[in-house]
Amino acid sequence: GKAEGRKSSRATTTRAARMADDGNSTKRLKTSEDDRLIAELRRRNAELESEIEKLRSDVARLSSENAQLSGRGNHEVLPVVIFPPTVDLSRIDTSIVTQITSFVGTSRELLSLALTCKSFGWRQPASSLNLSLVEGVACRAVCSRATDAEMSSLPAYTSGTTAWMSILNSFEHLLDFDVLLANGRRFIEYKNGDPSVVCGCQSYVLNTPSGFSRCTAVTSGYVMTSGVHFAQFDDITGMPCIGIVRPMPGLDADRFDWDFDFFSGMRRMNLDFLAQRSDDWGGSNIHACEYNTLDFTLKWTNWSEEEGSKEGERGCIHPGSDMGSISIVLNLDEGTMAVHDCAYAVHDKVVLKGGLSGPYCWYVKLTQFENIAIKRGTSQT
Repeated sequence: GKAEGRKSSRATTTRAARMADDGNSTKRLKTSEDDRLIAELRRRNAELESEIEKLRSDVARLSSENAQLSGRGNHEVLPVVIFPPTVDLSRIDTSIVTQITSFVGTSRELLSLALTCKSFGWRQPASSLNLSLVEGVACRAVCSRATDAEMSSLPAYTSGTTAWMSILNSFEHLLDFDVLLANGRRFIEYKNGDPSVVCGCQSYVLNTPSGFSRCTAVTSGYVMTSGVHFAQFDDITGMPCIGIVRPMPGLDADRFDWDFDFFSGMRRMNLDFLAQRSDDWGGSNIHACEYNTLDFTLKWTNWSEEEGSKEGERGCIHPGSDMGSISIVLNLDEGTMAVHDCAYAVHDKVVLKGGLSGPYCWYVKLTQFENIAIKRGTSQT
């Protein structure tokens, strides 16, 4: 029995020793893990302090630059750097620049180009005409597009007075209705502000055959004296009249406070017209010639006793409200005017008048709710 007691005591002592060892080992593991966590936190803290220091340095630098840009710092630390031009236009063949510039288009666009760079707007010493690049382009645009007859109606180029861009602008607005005549110009206006399209405003006038005011618009800026001239009339509503009339720059448009018609037959108006006569009217007694889209007649007058008319060949009216186009060819070399009415003539029949000479301008006559547009025609229209 004593032997068994000693064995039991030794076993108990061994278990106690093992438990003590296990406790010490767990303590050592826990201490080691804590040390690693502390080390990691210290490393991360050092990184954050480094990043903070870098950010402080960046803030200080940006504050310094901001102060310099705001004028509070030393201006000498911001040197002015002048970069040399990357392209020397004087070394480029002017024909290439001219070719590119020709795609710009209108006189207004060419003017904008001339103002952007002196290489475009200044006169070129190498130019035989002493023109700038844009002036050369404008000159070629006019000379290539305008007919001989149109060139004679444009202002002539004069160095220092009349530039080619100004002539190109005149050519672009060659057929604008620049003179409006009717009751102090109250009963006629431009459609959507376009001076090449006119329309009759709502009006009612007593003592006129229709009760509506007759309005007239003239392209006085385009005086035709010789050669062949083409005009096309589109956007036609109603039954307007189309014709040619002597230029009368001294006619006071504001003076006529009644409806206006070159064929009114009113003596006072005819006397006003004849008072504008000049020597260049010549010997022709046809001072106004008008095509009536309503009855297909072509009539003319000398504003005195002589008037005449010629009936056109009647055709079938096209269905619908669109009248199509009317083209007029005025040949002052032969003294003829031909009207091609595409809407009322089956096969583009022509109404022809001869005996024309001297200067003329295009004009249209219309009444309430009628409108018509004019543009340059061609020999193919």
